[in-house]
Amino acid sequence: MTGYQACPLCGNPSIQKVLTAKDFSVSGELFEIWQCENCTGRFTQNIPDKETISRYYLSDNYISHSDASKGLVNRLYLAVRKHTLSSKRKLVERHTGLKKGSLLDMGCGTGAFLNEMNVGGWEISGIEPDSGARHKASELYGLRIDTPDRLTQYAEYSFDAITLWHVLEHVHELHHLITRLKKLVRNTGMIFIAVPNYTAYDAQLYREYWAAYDVPRHLYHFSPTAMKRFLDEHDLVLHKIKPMWFDSFYIGMLSEKYKTGRTNLVRASWRGLVSNFNALQQNERCSSLVYIVRKKD
Repeated sequence: MTGYQACPLCGNPSIQKVLTAKDFSVSGELFEIWQCENCTGRFTQNIPDKETISRYYLSDNYISHSDASKGLVNRLYLAVRKHTLSSKRKLVERHTGLKKGSLLDMGCGTGAFLNEMNVGGWEISGIEPDSGARHKASELYGLRIDTPDRLTQYAEYSFDAITLWHVLEHVHELHHLITRLKKLVRNTGMIFIAVPNYTAYDAQLYREYWAAYDVPRHLYHFSPTAMKRFLDEHDLVLHKIKPMWFDSFYIGMLSEKYKTGRTNLVRASWRGLVSNFNALQQNERCSSLVYIVRKKD
């Protein structure tokens, strides 16, 4: 277990506990979430180390690793995914200015997004630590997915786009990873980082039941301020922030189930809608955000 004496995002020692959240997906264990007074980033205290955290992913509820269709929430997630995959491809193409290029997808899960880009004509590479998910990617799409150690073997300036769709919050060696990705992306390329946003309305509403805390798998919990400071520390330029509108509904459905013990589609959908309405005038209040970044000139 790792207990932090200073913020793992910015290194400042001014940290304090803000809430305790439960692992609803696998273990039922409780974990403390702390916040940094300097950068406003939050993080999970006493996290399992890299060697022991894998057991916290062993659940059909962890859909990015299993593609499971069991349960209403998972079925709705899979139904919406076709649209979101297309939206992600268009986002990458729009902000790189390319219809075809080279792409690295970090934490690619079962390979659905990689397949979308491959069908679109992109040269693709993917990294996924979970062996079951890599096998599923091969089975579903015929993709060969690399293990994390392969990251050190890619040539520098290899990729026009690097994507991390809800991945950065899972990475133990956060600063090391960003430093490496900076070397792999071309000077004209873009890095796309999607993470939950704990300043969103639905996060304030559900508090310790907010599904996007997802302890202990989510090691960090970003606010826009924390992400901007983190990127600046690594000499990355924030090009654009884009909201992920569907996430508030998916997160809301899970959060409602965690809080009440049952799925309430109507109430969860309404609260997701209200959350999105609150973010219309200020997109940085959306439940999840994509930070599109590039290297400094």
